[in-house]
Amino acid sequence: MAENGAKRIRLGMVGGGTGAFIGYVHRVAARIDGDYELVAGALSSRPETALESGRNLGLAEDRIYTSYEEMAKAEAARPDGIEAVSIVTPNHMHFGPAKAFLEAGIHVICDKPITSTIDDARKLAEIQPKNGARFLLTHNYTGYPLMRQARELVESGALGTIRVIQVEYPQDWLTEATTDDNKQASWRTDPARSGAGGAIGDIGTHAYNLARFVTGLKTDSVSADLTSFVEGRQLDDNVHIMLRFEGGAKGMLWASQVAVGCENGLQLRVYGDKGGIEWRQDNPNYMWFTEFGKPKQLLTRGGAISGNAASTMNVRIPSGHPEGYLEAFATLYSQFAAVIRGEGDAFEGLLPTLADGVEGMQFITASVQSSKNDGKWTRLSDV
Repeated sequence: MAENGAKRIRLGMVGGGTGAFIGYVHRVAARIDGDYELVAGALSSRPETALESGRNLGLAEDRIYTSYEEMAKAEAARPDGIEAVSIVTPNHMHFGPAKAFLEAGIHVICDKPITSTIDDARKLAEIQPKNGARFLLTHNYTGYPLMRQARELVESGALGTIRVIQVEYPQDWLTEATTDDNKQASWRTDPARSGAGGAIGDIGTHAYNLARFVTGLKTDSVSADLTSFVEGRQLDDNVHIMLRFEGGAKGMLWASQVAVGCENGLQLRVYGDKGGIEWRQDNPNYMWFTEFGKPKQLLTRGGAISGNAASTMNVRIPSGHPEGYLEAFATLYSQFAAVIRGEGDAFEGLLPTLADGVEGMQFITASVQSSKNDGKWTRLSDV
């Protein structure tokens, strides 16, 4: 049973077999609050790996599948079939499973970006899910309590009219050329599996989504410079993008996987005419808030001056005890469980949706087009 006494949601997984980092993350996130029970999986496109992975996770032999098509059909026909599925495959394998399970009436939890192409994203958005099946896109950084509080601060007017947004996500793990032995790197640098974008699709889309989530501003256009610094690499490994938001705010986004010395440096700064906020993901329990003309205030997760979102439903342990990456993932899983159970009204607007995924693909596509045209300003609505 879940910690709130509700019956656990029967969960399946596509991808994420032995050795897959993101599959492990999703399984831990699903378990933290006791809302899900993993009962089925098509954990690899390689039958032997799928079987081995399923057995290692303790799945029943008849619920270890070698294809998502077989899994969707079989589970939809079972009286005890899965109620939700996590899709944790490379980007090019998001569309097929998401379509199959939505059409089977099974809720979908999908890793980002939503698909590898804008056309597939729009096709997915046109599907009429059976039995009202819902969709969650796991932009997990939106699950951090202080990012929920930052959103509340913006909505309350504490920052005034937003003028400047700066967001960056530097890493260094692709500084050198990769080999096929590095599975995590090889598919991310392969256009056939990753899609049109490299760093922009892998981490730039996280940075972009977080800026949109916190500010609520809609993007008008982008001017992008996408670069592949590593010789022979087919996709970008460094991204500089200027953004124009509706209403006049301006933004800058930098994402890099060749920034030596940066491990996972996601950070967000938002400045309005009354105040500003600064937050870093490597120290996520603290955020600086400054009102113009006043000393800086250090806001802490669940602390004395935290807003409602950061101090109640989004905080799982007392202040002073660090929460991080896995817990942020778990927040999305737990709150989506409430949506599945028909109890998710409090989380309206907080959970990334299929529409957010489509917009994310518009952002990637517009940025790629802009870069190919020497940084020409490109409207998201034109792609």
